[in-house]
Amino acid sequence: MTKTHFGFADVEETEKASKVAQVFHSVANKYDLMNDFMSLGLHRVWKKWAITCAQVKPGQAVLDIAGGTGDLAAAFARAAQWGNHAEAEIWLSDINASMLGAGRDRLLDHGLMLPCVQFDAEAIPFPSNHFDIVSVAFGLRNMTHKEAALSEMLRVIKPGGKVLVLEFSQPERILQSLYDTYSFKVLPWLGEKIAKDAASYRYLAESIRVHPDAETLKGMMLGLGYDEVDVHRLSGGIVALHIGVKY
Repeated sequence: MTKTHFGFADVEETEKASKVAQVFHSVANKYDLMNDFMSLGLHRVWKKWAITCAQVKPGQAVLDIAGGTGDLAAAFARAAQWGNHAEAEIWLSDINASMLGAGRDRLLDHGLMLPCVQFDAEAIPFPSNHFDIVSVAFGLRNMTHKEAALSEMLRVIKPGGKVLVLEFSQPERILQSLYDTYSFKVLPWLGEKIAKDAASYRYLAESIRVHPDAETLKGMMLGLGYDEVDVHRLSGGIVALHIGVKY
């Protein structure tokens, strides 16, 4: 059997998806609140930058992978004029039913009946060259076979399309000590106090450490066939936005 990372632990590849699912089933109801607390609200700034860089135009087709509670999908829907433009197509997706349900409900609360679909990003159930934009925010590091998922994202974008990967990365060295203290001391404490689940947030901190750094991820995407990859390091490198282009 092949081993892979689940945070700092080594687990069988066949077990990882179910373990990640347990984490997000546990935190789904408090996900947005915890994001605000653990990022001091910065996740909204990071996502806004990703939305700006996407440059979604009216009538475009967008797929948001691991879309969680739907904040990116809602922004993309507004930019594409979904509901008013006949060709606009916005999909919210997630591998986790609890997260997808929370996202669907939140979108409905905002009057957006966007299509929602549950699938594994390693096997995207859409035809090749279909989307103008594919996004994944804070979801890639939880995927077992990142290369397979990134290849699938490349497959389903049109020539001239973009894949946006917003993900935690490795901070500048001057921030490392403070960042480690926050990740392994404060974050699990917040998880226990707010979501009643310290273990899930300890896993999230560990998963960041075993995720490829910004330059490694850029090299991975280029090696998979992306024609161009731009990297935006945000907040001292704590987060990186990779924008992969297909010519």
